[in-house]
Amino acid sequence: MAATTETTDLPIEGMTCTSCAQTVEKALMSTEGVVTASVSYPTETAHVEFLPQTLDPQALADVVVKAGYGVKERHVQTVLKIEGMTCAGCAGSVEKALAAVPGVRSASVNLMMEDAAVTYEADQTAVRDLVEAVRNAGYGVRINLDEIEAPTDETDPLLRDARNRFVLAWALTGPVAVLMIAHMTGLWMPPFYHWLELALSIPVLAVAGAATYRKAWQTSLHLRPNMDALIALGTGAAFVTTPMAIAGLKIASYGAVAAMIMAFHLTGRYLEASAKGSASQAIRRLLELGAKTARIERDGEEREISVDEVAVGDVMMIRPGEKIPTDGVVVSGSSALDESMATGESIPVEKSEGDEVIGGTLNTTGALRVKAARVGKDTFLAQVVKIVQEAQASKVPIQELADRVTGVFVPIILAIALATFSLWFFFPGGMETLAGWVAPHLPWVNFEGSAPLSRAVFAAVAVLVIACPCAMGLATPTAIMVGTGAGAAKGILIRNGAAIQTMREIDIVCLDKTGTLTHGKPEVTGIAGNKATEDEVLRLAAAADASSEHPVAMAIVRAAYARGLGLPDASDFEAIPGKGVTATVEGKEVIAGKEALLLERGVDLTEMAGEIAVFQEQGYTVVQVASEGRAVGAIAVADTLKPDSSDAVRALRGLGMDVVMITGDNPKTAEAIANQAGITRVLADVLPGEKADAVKKLQAGGVKKLHAGGVKVAMVGDGINDAAALAQADIGIAIGTGTDLAIESSDLTLVQGNLTSLVTAIKLSRATFRKIQQNLFWAFGYNLIAIPAAILGLLHPLIAETAMAASSITVVWNSLRLRAFAKK
Repeated sequence: MAATTETTDLPIEGMTCTSCAQTVEKALMSTEGVVTASVSYPTETAHVEFLPQTLDPQALADVVVKAGYGVKERHVQTVLKIEGMTCAGCAGSVEKALAAVPGVRSASVNLMMEDAAVTYEADQTAVRDLVEAVRNAGYGVRINLDEIEAPTDETDPLLRDARNRFVLAWALTGPVAVLMIAHMTGLWMPPFYHWLELALSIPVLAVAGAATYRKAWQTSLHLRPNMDALIALGTGAAFVTTPMAIAGLKIASYGAVAAMIMAFHLTGRYLEASAKGSASQAIRRLLELGAKTARIERDGEEREISVDEVAVGDVMMIRPGEKIPTDGVVVSGSSALDESMATGESIPVEKSEGDEVIGGTLNTTGALRVKAARVGKDTFLAQVVKIVQEAQASKVPIQELADRVTGVFVPIILAIALATFSLWFFFPGGMETLAGWVAPHLPWVNFEGSAPLSRAVFAAVAVLVIACPCAMGLATPTAIMVGTGAGAAKGILIRNGAAIQTMREIDIVCLDKTGTLTHGKPEVTGIAGNKATEDEVLRLAAAADASSEHPVAMAIVRAAYARGLGLPDASDFEAIPGKGVTATVEGKEVIAGKEALLLERGVDLTEMAGEIAVFQEQGYTVVQVASEGRAVGAIAVADTLKPDSSDAVRALRGLGMDVVMITGDNPKTAEAIANQAGITRVLADVLPGEKADAVKKLQAGGVKKLHAGGVKVAMVGDGINDAAALAQADIGIAIGTGTDLAIESSDLTLVQGNLTSLVTAIKLSRATFRKIQQNLFWAFGYNLIAIPAAILGLLHPLIAETAMAASSITVVWNSLRLRAFAKK
C-alpha cells in the first residue's frame, strides 16, 4: 500500500537567479521524506510533495533556511480601525476579543492610533470574523486593509470634540469651583449653595460627560468595565449626595466635586487627543511629502494628471524645483536630487540616465524624464508609511506587564472602592485611627461631625477617580510613536517595537563586508596571466561570468567591455553559491572563482601562488581562472571601504559592543579590509548558506556580557543573500536597500547605505526605551502611592482627580521629550 503524501507551497526569499532555485531544489530533494520538489525562480515558490509522517511544512522551511535562503510567513496581516476606545482597559478588551478568534496568531491594539494590527491564518478565519469579535466586545470597527491614510482626517474631528467638551465642562464648573474651594477652606458659605451646585453640575455631567457615561454603560454591559466606568461611578456617587443633602439627609454634598472630577477627566481626554496628533505627525509629514500631480507623455503630447492616475511605464517630465511624482528610472537628462526625505541626508545626489529615483524627492537643478516603475502602495513612500504604522501598532516585551495589570485593573479598583466604602461605613472608628495621624496636616480632611455615610462616599469616590490605568496604557505607545517617527525622518525604519528593547541588549554587531563595510561596487584592479595575456584571461572570465549577477562577476564583465573585448557565447553555465561559476566557452570548460572551487576541480595553482599572494596581501578579492583544467590567470577585484566605516566601528565599540566582520573572502583579503576598518575579529571563507550558522555560533557565547538567552547579536547586511542570517540574529538590520524596503527578514531597515545611520539607530532605540521605562516608572509608582492614600480617605476626590490628570500628562510629556532628543 502506497504511503500517503501531502503537498505544500513555500514562498522563497533571497533567490536572485535560476541557480538559486536549483540550490533550494537540491536541498529539498536531498531531505528524507521529500517525494518531489519543484522550485520556480520567477514565482519564487517551492512546490513540495512530502511524507507527513516524516516531515511537516515547518521542517521544510528549516531546510530552505539552512540552504541560505528564507521562507516568507504565510499568515495574513490586516489593520482594523477601532472606534469607541477611551482608555487602556478598552484596548485590552478589544485585544482579548481578537485573540480569542480561532486562527488569530497575534493581536496588538494601539490606543493612541485607535487601530488593531491582527495576524491570522487565512484558512481558519476571515476579516468578517475579526469585525464581529470587536463589535461583540462593544466597540465599533471599520476595515483599513491596504489603505494609507493621513491621520489628520481622523484626528481633527476627535480633537475638536474633545476640546469642545473640555471647554463646556470648565465654563460651567469654574464658578462653582471657586465657591466650593471657599466652602472647603471655611472662608465663605454662600446661600443656596447646594441648589447652585446642582444646577451647574447637571449639564457638566449630562452634556459634556455624556460620552463617558455611554462608554461606561457599553463596556459594563459586556462585563469589561474600563476607565470610563470608574469615572462614571465616581462622579455618579458624588453627584447623588447633593440632592440627598437638599432633601435634608445628614450627608456632605459632593455635587461640585462630581463636576470638577468630570472636568479634570475631560481635560485629560483633550490632552491625550492632542498628544495623539503630535505623536503621529511623523506619518502625516511623510504623506505630505508626495507630489500631488505629474506631467506625463501620452499619445505624443504632454498632459498634467493627478499622481494617482500615473501608471507603470508612463514617462514623466520633471522640471527644476519640482518633486518626483513616483518611483522610477531616469530615461534622459541629469540633475541633483534632494533625497533628505528618504535618507535624512541633506546633500543632493547626482542622477542621470539609468539611475533610480524616489517619489517625493526634490529635483534641484536639471530637467529629467523619468519612467514610472512603482505606483500607489508599492512606492517607496507608501512602504515607509506602512512600516512606520506597523511599528507604531506593535509592542515592546516590557509592555506585557503593563498589559496584564491594565487587564485586571478596573475590576480590582471596583473591588477596592467597595471595600473602602464598607470599611468607612461599618468600621469608622478604626479607619479614623489609621488616618488620624496625618489629618492635622491636610485641611480638607475633617472627620469631626461628619456622618459615616459621608466619610464612606468621600473615600470610595477618591479611590474610583485616583486610579489611572490610562497612564500605564499610554506609557509605551507614545514613546514608540515618537521614536519610530523620528527614525523614519532620518532614514531609519524600525519595523517592530520588540527591536527597540532588544537593541539595548546587543553584545555583538556582525557586519557583512560587501555593501555594508564597503561600497559593494567592486572594480578590476589587476590581472596576472599564466602563459596567457591579460586580455585573454579577462575575456574568458567575462564570458563565463556574463550570466551571473554577483557584483564581482559584473565588475569583470564591465572591465572586459571597457577594454573593447568581444565576449564569446557561453553555454552550460552553472553558479556555485559562494565559490564561483563554470561554463563552456568556445568548446572549453572555463572555471572562474575561488581557489577552493578550482582545487575541487583538480586545477593545479602552484604556478600562480606568488601573484595570488600579492593580490591578497593588498586586500583584493582574487578570482582565479582556469580553462580545460589548467590555470590561465588571476584577476584582482577591489571593493573600497566606505568613508564612514572606520568611524562607525569606533562608535559601536564606544557604545559597548563588539564588532565582527563576516565575509566569503579568504582570510588574507578579509584581514586586510578589517584592518582598514579597525575590526579585530573576522569570520572569513563563510559561504552564503553558512552565515546563519556563523551567527548562531556567536550567539552561543564567547564574549564578556551574557544574558539569559545567551549573547545578543545584531546582523547587518543587504537583506538578499543575508536573509537567513538576518532572521537568525536577535536583530536583523538591512542596510542600503534603496527603494526596495520589502525585506521581511529584517527588524530595522537603514535607507542610507552607511554605518553612521546604524549608530544613530542604536542611540535612538536606546533613548526610546529609556523613555518607555521612565513612563512605566511614573505610571506604576503613581498608582502604588496614590491608591492607598485614597483608601485611608487622605485625598479629597478633587485632589485625587487632579493627581490622576497629572500622571497622564507626565507620561505624555516624557514621550514628547524624546522628540526633542531625536531632532538633535
